[in-house]
Amino acid sequence: MTLIKSISGIRGTIGGNAGDGLSPLDIVKFSSAYGTWILSRNTKSNSKVVVVIGRDARISGEMVTNLVSGTLIGLGIDVIDLGLSTTPTVEVAVTEENANGGIIITASHNPKEWNALKLLNERGEFISATDGEEILSIAEAGQMRYASTGHIGTIAQNDTYLQKHIDLILALPLVDKDAIAEKNFKIVIDCVNSTGGIFVPALLRALGVTDIIELYCEPTGHFPHNPEPLPENLTEIAAAVLKHNADLGFVVDPDVDRLAIVSEDGEMFGEEYTLVTVADYVLSKTKGNTVSNLSSTRALRDVTEKYGCTYSASAVGEVNVVEKMKEVGAVIGGEGNGGVIYPELHYGRDALVGIALFLSQLANYKDKNCTKCTSTLRASYTNYYISKNKIELTPDIDVDRILSRIHDKYKKQPITTIDGVKIEFDKEWVHLRKSNTEPIIRIYAESESASTADHLAGKIISDIKEIIKEN
Repeated sequence: MTLIKSISGIRGTIGGNAGDGLSPLDIVKFSSAYGTWILSRNTKSNSKVVVVIGRDARISGEMVTNLVSGTLIGLGIDVIDLGLSTTPTVEVAVTEENANGGIIITASHNPKEWNALKLLNERGEFISATDGEEILSIAEAGQMRYASTGHIGTIAQNDTYLQKHIDLILALPLVDKDAIAEKNFKIVIDCVNSTGGIFVPALLRALGVTDIIELYCEPTGHFPHNPEPLPENLTEIAAAVLKHNADLGFVVDPDVDRLAIVSEDGEMFGEEYTLVTVADYVLSKTKGNTVSNLSSTRALRDVTEKYGCTYSASAVGEVNVVEKMKEVGAVIGGEGNGGVIYPELHYGRDALVGIALFLSQLANYKDKNCTKCTSTLRASYTNYYISKNKIELTPDIDVDRILSRIHDKYKKQPITTIDGVKIEFDKEWVHLRKSNTEPIIRIYAESESASTADHLAGKIISDIKEIIKEN
């Protein structure tokens, strides 16, 4: 059993002893701490405090929702419950409802045994590190006071945000519904039996797509395969795209904030290139800066500089990407895991707006040599390879010392230290960072050659092992 308390939320496996997994006691404890924090931020003494909640289709979702909503109203907070929803939809609803915060009940790409409370502020964005630490302190200190009978909050069910979210996407100037409808795309989708099975077909139909082949679109919470949208988990949709002679396939994770794409030839488009392609389209219409995290592909920088704009890198984590986007006024940003953040709509990873913008790009892509052009579009970008590795750590290993020694060894190269150590070698790079959730060092390396990326990562791993031996 596992319980992970981090600055952005609480996640764990369902069941087990309190404090070991995400038990009902833990759910109430951390919901209480979050609600107490929300109340402390309310400066209007007579105004009602409102929190929006929504969940993915996990089997434990209804149980967790009941505990969360009951706890919040017990604190005197009014709850707007979206029911089966998506992470980006809850984020949108927080601002649309002028709410004080939001909780998304989802463990994202984790297996069905997991669930989590993802915590939002009044802007519909993930809470900051400072705010997260404050909430954890409240939880540990037990500094919660519940409402008296006459001041208990209320629960309102609201199932309108499926359509509201779609309407907001359709209203975006860069979403070219007419061009998408004219192309008459045939699209296969895999929604891993979660809420994407409700939202993705509805969005596609609203965009004028009528030929949709649905895989696992029943929101039962019984994931048919590992729900993380990685190539090794997507063999079935790849085969279905070929079988149905489709133009492409879309895959979303259980809470619909990550988007993976399959080309018409059954090959993976590459999660890293979801953001790259969407950014290419956005920048072709709206010049501006871009942001991704340090472990994301250089291809976004290439595309950005093609338009004479500036690329910036942030520390890993959506909160950090959003903070950097605001700092540099980015028009598009996100993460290399298929997370597209389009601030024209909201500051959060959103697979739905990613689908709409990607299809707008594909519908307007001109190449007389292809009829089904997804793979041709992908081939128009420099093909980078990322080698992803990790080193297991023991308690006696001084990670900061390792990072410092690596920094010193390669100090003649361009180095970034905002999140671990990232070393650049012309168009190649290596990024080392310690995990926030596991006792490991992650080592990512990128090159235009897979073998070179592996070799580069291997060289750094060898350096690290030598440093460990010196201890």
